[in-house]
Amino acid sequence: MYLASVMDLCTREIVGWRLYDHMKTSLVLDALEAANHAKAPAKGLIHHSDRGSQYASEDYRKRLKEYKMVASMSRKGNCYDNACMESFHSILKKELIYCNPRFKTKQQAYDAIYRYIEFFYNRKRIHSAIGYLPPVRFAARLLDQAI
Repeated sequence: MYLASVMDLCTREIVGWRLYDHMKTSLVLDALEAANHAKAPAKGLIHHSDRGSQYASEDYRKRLKEYKMVASMSRKGNCYDNACMESFHSILKKELIYCNPRFKTKQQAYDAIYRYIEFFYNRKRIHSAIGYLPPVRFAARLLDQAI
């Protein structure tokens, strides 16, 4: 199974994700679509990704233009450019994947990852970079301050 995730770097919230049994471009396109649908960001949002072929594909670049997002990619061979996503995937593995026996079905894996991202990571797990708050609570505070 392959996980594609889209993170809001300001709030550290995972705003879009998909888990498929393949690494085709549709995996990352669908994660991007989920993020765009969930947050409807303003024109000019900078969308940063690694240099994977799916993210560099014509279809993905075209979708970014449709959403009026500015494409940004990590430098070749520099994992630090995408450190926040690398960190998220490392944390997910440590806190969920490595702590559980092998999933018996794809649905079981999907359900566990869904619960982890949507109910734990976004709503309960605190982050030092955002004042030791969970992403959803930090985002709500930002919204309150803007109003």
